Amino acid sequence: MYGAQVLDDGTTRFRVWAPDASQVDLIIDELAFPMARDAQGNHTLALEVDPDTRYVYRIGHRQVPDPASRAQPGGVLGASMVVDPRDYRWQRNEWNGAPWHTAVICEVHVGTMGGFDTLCKSLPRLAAAGYTAIELMPIASFQGDRNWGYDGVQPYAPDASYGSVATLKHMIDEAHRLGLSVILDVVYNHFGPVGNELPHYAPEFFRADVHTPWGAAIDFRRPQVARYFIDNALMWINEYRFDGLRLDAVHTIEPQAFLEELAAAVRRTCLPHGRQVWLILENENNTASLLSGDYNAQWNDDAHNALHVMLTGEHEGYYADFAKNPTADVAKALAEGFVFQGQPDRRGHPRGEPSSHLRPTSFVLFLQNHDQVGNRPMGERLTCLVDDADLRAAMVVVTLSPMIPLFFMGEEWGCRTPFYYFTAYDGELAEKVRNGRREEFSHFAGFTDPQRRARIPDPNALDTYAASIPRMQDDEQGVEWKHWFAGLLQLRQRYLCPRLESSCALGCEVLGDKALYARWRLSDGHYWEIALNVSGQDVSLPRDSATRVIWIEPQDALDALDRGVLQSHTAVVLERELEGERLLA
Repeated sequence: MYGAQVLDDGTTRFRVWAPDASQVDLIIDELAFPMARDAQGNHTLALEVDPDTRYVYRIGHRQVPDPASRAQPGGVLGASMVVDPRDYRWQRNEWNGAPWHTAVICEVHVGTMGGFDTLCKSLPRLAAAGYTAIELMPIASFQGDRNWGYDGVQPYAPDASYGSVATLKHMIDEAHRLGLSVILDVVYNHFGPVGNELPHYAPEFFRADVHTPWGAAIDFRRPQVARYFIDNALMWINEYRFDGLRLDAVHTIEPQAFLEELAAAVRRTCLPHGRQVWLILENENNTASLLSGDYNAQWNDDAHNALHVMLTGEHEGYYADFAKNPTADVAKALAEGFVFQGQPDRRGHPRGEPSSHLRPTSFVLFLQNHDQVGNRPMGERLTCLVDDADLRAAMVVVTLSPMIPLFFMGEEWGCRTPFYYFTAYDGELAEKVRNGRREEFSHFAGFTDPQRRARIPDPNALDTYAASIPRMQDDEQGVEWKHWFAGLLQLRQRYLCPRLESSCALGCEVLGDKALYARWRLSDGHYWEIALNVSGQDVSLPRDSATRVIWIEPQDALDALDRGVLQSHTAVVLERELEGERLLA
């Protein structure tokens, strides 16, 4: 294991991989302690040190923080700090996680939620809303005091601006007391632009022959590199007791064998203890084979994109892949999981693998997340883009489909606060980020004019960050939305979750433009059906006596449904009774 590891004999073992260095010194209080080098380029030293000791490594003429530092109290450019994971006394030792099919996830940004301590105080509200899990956007240390987290450079160290190691563990402890699982986004495909010293003393960490949008690709073929990230995953799960990890953009990680090795390592460490640990992918390649192994699920971007086009009519950027027939694409996603299962995308590149054999719970379904809101030029949420009736109807599909639902912080009260892309860079880098952000949208309608693009918020401005803090709506509309949302989630927990474990999709019929009818078989053999119509016209939906309505949105659409009509701006959830059996009471 790399980094500073406190051993049982009271010493701390420091280890860093610096294959290009013949000598590395550990520096503590300006005193240098030579480290021993092995044949693989690992430099190691065991030393008795005080708790919370600050240290750096001297490699050649550079003094650098530990790339596996457990804490960076002075930021990513400062000294590292020794952390003893045994210092925190866990209170919820009986917690062993929850089955994946029970997950209802709220994605949150720790900074805009006020840090670990303030987020901890919000947990009862999130549990009362009906969530069973929260997912933290990345918390690895980054440059500055605000960032989405995907520019982290110290993957082992929770960012100091969010709070201490102890406050993070206390927050997780409190979540478990409330019955909430906690998922962490981890970024293993690149490092941020400030504070990454690895290229200077471990250039072998990267590949000169493969490039990503962030620069040279990380070389996961090297055992030291693979070990660095696998140990990181195990640290979050074992030392911090996270209940799951969501791996960001794994389509930029090669070879795939690394992903399989990481998942297998997690399963080996958790299975003997009976822990329920979730592993989730974000993967543009739609590699369905990974979901037949140790990974629980993948974020279903295909389903989101098709739903978004169907609701908004937008067709720029990656939405162009779903502009031709979004209704058919949504139907395919509900019936089979992925839309792209090997056919070429808009660039002519084949993408995806067949996914119809996978269970619905292999897919995380959502209408919004940090990317889909924050990567818009003006950061608008769907509450500002879509009619309330259509949005509610679509939320019924997300909430009550057998896929695993995910919501973005604030959806539980119909939040209208924007969520912008924000950083805290300065100087030349700040200028590059600001200009790059605006240039990214230069081909989008409404932003071809440079003066219009100049209105896109500066990611580095403090006002951009402040405007992204979700503002609670306590007016009548906000209170009503909260009750409505909580009712939907209660329905999911009562009727759907107990029968999801071996559910399967049966197909989805297109009823008309922006109207469809999806069917699943649940683990008890009953049929679960959802019809959606977000068009401007009513469509025919014959209904027989073997079904009963579980939920209809809006409620006044029930009379028309009894006449065999699915009104526009409506969603209905039905359960079909099997012959000789009774439906749940």
